[in-house]
Amino acid sequence: MKESIIDVLMFLFEHYVDDEQIDAANREALQDELVAAGFGNTQVRRAFDWLEELAGAEAPQAIVARGDTMRIYTRDEQARLGSEGIGFLHFLEQQRVLTPTTREQVIERACALDGHDIDLDDLKWVVLMVVFNQPDDDGDRDLAWVEELVYDERPFVLH
Repeated sequence: MKESIIDVLMFLFEHYVDDEQIDAANREALQDELVAAGFGNTQVRRAFDWLEELAGAEAPQAIVARGDTMRIYTRDEQARLGSEGIGFLHFLEQQRVLTPTTREQVIERACALDGHDIDLDDLKWVVLMVVFNQPDDDGDRDLAWVEELVYDERPFVLH
């Protein structure tokens, strides 16, 4: 049996998001399909709750960041994301893929996953789901860019 919420989310994203089949009307049918595919009932239910929270969550208060500001991560965030994950988020902000507001959504959604730490691959998936959920004009460009990062098998190296 597959154990992790992120595994369920990745499966949903890869198999159903393009068809826009994930909604309340067919949630029960999708849950049955996921359980039949080998995912645990509890993890499937928690993954759908995670998606609902992402879709229904109000964006954090608009964060106005000047060029000389710095995000200080809590001990829990540091432990969960690791220095590699924090560096990756910083890189995405520098590339203007994430805004301070979407960065906060990524951190919140990443910390809402099961487990004690989030590896870089998991964090990339969370970023992809958050960016996919953003209703802005540059979303398609950013989504394609993040999608390429997620599916690229080469290790991510900051320069």
